[in-house]
This record gives sequence, structure tokens and C-alpha cells, in this order.
Amino acid sequence: MAGRSDPGGLPGSGDEEYASTVFDESFVNAARLQEFSARERLEDHGAAVRSRPAERRRVPRQGVALGVIILLAFAAALYLGNGDPYGREGTHVLQPPLSTLVPLAPAGVVPGSVDTAELFGTSPARDFGSGTAGVLLPDARATAHFTREQVLTALTLAKEYIAASALTHEVLTGETVLPVRELLDPQQRRQLDRAVAGGAAAAPLTAWLVSFDPQEVELADPRARVEGTFSFAESAEDVLQVTARHVTVYAVRPAGAGPQEPATLLTVRREVEMLFGEEGIEERTVILRQADLLAGPMDCGADPDGPLRPLFAGERAGDSRPAGTDPYTADADHIPLCGALDATALPSPDPDRAAGLF
Repeated sequence: MAGRSDPGGLPGSGDEEYASTVFDESFVNAARLQEFSARERLEDHGAAVRSRPAERRRVPRQGVALGVIILLAFAAALYLGNGDPYGREGTHVLQPPLSTLVPLAPAGVVPGSVDTAELFGTSPARDFGSGTAGVLLPDARATAHFTREQVLTALTLAKEYIAASALTHEVLTGETVLPVRELLDPQQRRQLDRAVAGGAAAAPLTAWLVSFDPQEVELADPRARVEGTFSFAESAEDVLQVTARHVTVYAVRPAGAGPQEPATLLTVRREVEMLFGEEGIEERTVILRQADLLAGPMDCGADPDGPLRPLFAGERAGDSRPAGTDPYTADADHIPLCGALDATALPSPDPDRAAGLF
């Protein structure tokens, strides 16, 4: 007669390796095969089991957060990597141009004449070119990273900028700044707009162009006399710098005085640094980096940020001096300066031709 026996799978049955396994609900739910229920088995099924749908794997929240942080860090690295403190092309924010204006005050009375040809003829500008004829370009040659054609385009744009900003009648008389503005990079156009508006601007109007207040100054001769040079060199692998150094001489008189009023010569020595990248050359735009001016005869108390205010014929520099500068708090980019105008820079007529001069 058969006795009671222990069921298989219990201790002592040889299945000790599964003794510690607990077949809980999560284990059952994780099984890929599921047995049909009793009711389902009564129905017509060819198999006793069915496959469970694959469970979607959930990504832990910590993993999602880590991925977002990595993406943000990568984007920030790209953004900051494009920045450049010198305002080169390819940056997100272009720096405004640096600028200095040094008024040159004469020691005595400013000479003048009603005959502007006589004024120019008795000055160091006697052999200068008239208008844009005095703005001559050097021969273009390829550099390490720019072709000859790219260098020539950059030089041509630099010449256009000098002509627009220092020789265009409408710009000189304060009627418009459009010839200058349309040559600038779009970011610097907005900087120029702020300077023209007279508000708080990062760069003064004299950084961008030469102009006169039409309420105070008029041109006695529309043709300025110019002489100067251009030079070019790479300041970085992707940046070509063109530097323009010109002396421009203007015949001016008080506004509304008429041709019978003696005119005088205002001499402006201007050095302008312009930057060009491949994109700027293709788009024919200029990035202005720096503009330094020496101008006289002027009074030391003249406003260094606005239109130029020359001393007229018969006037002399006053006793005014530049505004006081505190070396502990002064902004190094806006320290007022003043110099003395050498007498050799003024017209010096021969005695036989002195009738129209004083």
C-alpha cells in the first residue's frame, strides 16, 4: 500500500537551488508567457498559453535630467566658444569702436582768407588730392588666409568707408549718416544710431565720422584735400585688418556768414582700423574697431563727442582746459585730451600774397 510522500520540489526533493526563490506577483507579471484562465481554456484555443506584450522600458528620471544638463552644457560651450573680446566677426556681440579726439589749440590768431584756393595753396595741403582723388589704394596681395580678390574687396570697402565718413558733403554737414551706416555691420549700425540720437552711447559720434554742426559751421569749399595711406595684415586666421591713415583739410567759415567772410582751414589727422572676415567681405560690410583723431585749430574745451567745432579766422584759443580728470575713477577710454597746434600746420602766405589773409 502506498504511503504518503513529500511533494516534489520541497526540501529534500533535490530542488534546493529554488528553495529561496519567491514567486511573487512581480515575478509572475514579468513572465513572457501567460497561462489562459479556466474560462479561456474552455474556448477554442490551440495553445494553453499566450505571449505577454513586451513591457515598455521606462527611462529613469535621473537619466533624463542628466541628459538635459549635458545638452545645456554643450550649448553653452558652443555659445561661449564663439565669443571674442576684440569684436571679430563670428561673435554674438560686436564691441563698439574705441576712439580718441585730441583738439589742437593754436598759440595765436587763426589765419583766414576769402580765397580758399589761396588758403590751400599756402598750407602744407597744397599738393594733396582733391576729394576721393586723394584716397589711393595700395596693390592688393594674398595673405596666409585671404585671397588677393578678398584683400582687394576689403581695401575697396575701407576706401568707401573713408570717403563716406570724411568726404561726403551730406555727412559733413550733418544732413545724414546713411552713407556710413549702410557700410557697417548690422550690430554697429545700431550703435551708430545711438550716437546720432545723442543718448548714452558706447562710442561717440566722432568715432564713426567727421561732421560739423550746420548751425555753427559751413563748408567754404565742398572739396576737401586729402593725403594718406592704407595698410593691411591679418590680426587672426579669420580676420583681416585694414588701417587707414589720412590727413584731411577742410575750408570752413561760420554758418550763414556768406562768401565775403574769411574762411580758415581745419586739419584732421585720422587713423581708422577696420576688420573684415570672409562673411563681411561677402556681404560687403565693415566692422569699425578704432578711430583716433587729431584736429585743429580747435579750442581745448571743445566737446570731444559731438560734431567738430573749429576755431574760425581771427579767433584764438581761450584759456579753457579739458574737464578735470580723477585718476582714481576715470574711464581710460574717455579721458579728455588737448594738444598744441604747431604754427607750421597753418597757412603761411608769402608777403606779396598777404592781402587776402590775416
